Amino acid sequence: MKLVRFGERDAEKPGLIDAGGAIRDLSGHISDISADSFTSDFYDRLAAIDPASLPHAPDGVRLGSPIRRPGHFIAIGLNFADHAIEAGLEVPAEPVIFSKAPSSVCGPNDDIKLPRGSQKGDWEVELALVIGKRASYVSEAEALSHVFGYLLCNDVSERAFQLEGTGQWIKGKSAETFGPLGPWLVTADEIGDQQDLDMWLDLNGQRMQTGNTKTMIFSVAHLIAYLSEKMVLEPGDVVTTGTPPGVGMGRKPPLYLKAGDTMRLGVTGLGEQRQTVVSA
Repeated sequence: MKLVRFGERDAEKPGLIDAGGAIRDLSGHISDISADSFTSDFYDRLAAIDPASLPHAPDGVRLGSPIRRPGHFIAIGLNFADHAIEAGLEVPAEPVIFSKAPSSVCGPNDDIKLPRGSQKGDWEVELALVIGKRASYVSEAEALSHVFGYLLCNDVSERAFQLEGTGQWIKGKSAETFGPLGPWLVTADEIGDQQDLDMWLDLNGQRMQTGNTKTMIFSVAHLIAYLSEKMVLEPGDVVTTGTPPGVGMGRKPPLYLKAGDTMRLGVTGLGEQRQTVVSA
């Protein structure tokens, strides 16, 4: 099942993608797809609906984030060894955890706004997931049963804000529009092996990132188990799991985002995003 939210920003309706690829309107059955939606029977209630019985969404409608606003937006840094090396940082012995502000979330094709003073905007194609069941001290063996589904994320970053001066990475990861999610939230049963998904990102038509989730240092199951020892993961939390090499700061010379740039990115089975960079 592929779930979406469509319409003007802050007024999106819930929907799903039917077998023909069309968007169907779910607003007659649920009010939204948000952190509060992921009750124990949420999947079963949606699965019982015949998509053909639902009205079509308007042609060309904007897609929002597939989840309105996550309770927490947790990110994993340096989860691909070659990305850590290109960043000039040590390959981690355990997961590097940071947060993105939930207010950074936007639709998959919305403009990316460079914040005031930004000089080192950067890109990161990532596999993200949505927690569907509360996770506290779960084992690696049971971790994946706590995942509702997967989605594409561009972990947009401002490297000067993130790495220069003092403070936490969150300050370079949380600007408005720095968390595009979607186009779809794909339920876990439709993803064959989350540890064998191709990922890629193009900047202005040139391939910058190519990778596969099988080269992650820490698997999705390991990350969920590890996180559940440090915090309680609640339904509706989003976890984005790290990026392969090819980011702007790792190029020689470094290459950073500027107004007018376009990005296109994707992960196998999770659709594509297309964004234009603008100044805030």
